[in-house]
Formats: sequence, structure tokens, C-alpha cells
Amino acid sequence: MDAHNHGTVLPIRLVGDPVLHRPCRPVTAFDDSLARLVEDMFASVYAAEGVGLAANQIGVDLQVFVYHCPDGDNEFQKGVVVNPTLVMPDAGNRRLDVHDEGCLSVPGQRASLARPDRAVAHGYDVHGAPITVLGTGVLARCLQHETDHLEGRLYIDRLPADRRRQVLDAYEQVAGTPVRTPES
Repeated sequence: MDAHNHGTVLPIRLVGDPVLHRPCRPVTAFDDSLARLVEDMFASVYAAEGVGLAANQIGVDLQVFVYHCPDGDNEFQKGVVVNPTLVMPDAGNRRLDVHDEGCLSVPGQRASLARPDRAVAHGYDVHGAPITVLGTGVLARCLQHETDHLEGRLYIDRLPADRRRQVLDAYEQVAGTPVRTPES
């Protein structure tokens, strides 16, 4: 699937849109409709110059995300995970990676956020075959970030309350409109 030639670029939903703030439904049909959704998601993430995109970011309430980003060896990885389950290293083997994180649904804003430096996503490909994606580097952060989206959580929801408010205030200044989220 060469997403640069297929799919429709769809608008990215922004913080405050209700679809971003509630858990998504599991995919039950691995059909042409799902394949088209994935093509649209790749087209949309490339157009927005992102590294990952969850289906609810284009308004589709399904547990699907796409990614195209480097792993810990700086090798670019590309794929889709349907109905993901994330497995994190246990506390004794967990190393936190602190980096600035941003989100296409909170454009123009970034904040420092600690996340485990490794993550494993189990799920299915677009045809329903089981897959496992081992994430290191940016890919580890991406797997965590996109799975959060499918659970109705944005990266800003993981920030301390005062920092979250700063990011939202800065976003509102640029957007020119107040953001209403379930937590506001």
C-alpha cells in the first residue's frame, strides 16, 4: 500500500472535539471499508507531516492507528495496528525517555513528557492477521501516544495540571477560541 498515491486527506480533529475525548470502538470488520480508512489515515498523516495518526483524529470512532517514524536504530518503520493492546516493560526494566511531545490535534504546541523507552503493541493488521510491533526510540513514544488516543486520552492529559493548562492557554491564543474538554 503506497499511501502517497492513495487515500483522501481528511481534516484533523482538534482538542475539544468530543471524538478525541472518549474511548474508540473495537474494529469488528476487516474489509474494504477498513482498508480505505487506513489509506485515508496515511494520506492525512503525510499531509499533516506527522509520524502517527489515530482514527479518531479524523473523526472515526474505531481502534486503528497508523505510524511512520524511526525506531531506536533510526530505521523508519511504517505500519498499522488495529485493536491494539500495549505492553510496557515492568517497573524493574523500565527506563523513562523524557522528550518534547506534540500532537496533530493540538497543533503548534509541545511539552516535555516522560514515557517508557520501549513498548510492544499487539493487535491486527488491516486483513485481521495478528501482529506484534516492538517499539524503541520515537516508535515507542508513537505506539504509546496513538494507543492513548484510542483510549480517549491526549498527551496533554498526562501532563501536570498547571503545565496542561499552559499548553491549552497557548493553543487557545493561537487558535483564537477557548477549548472545552471533559476536564475543563
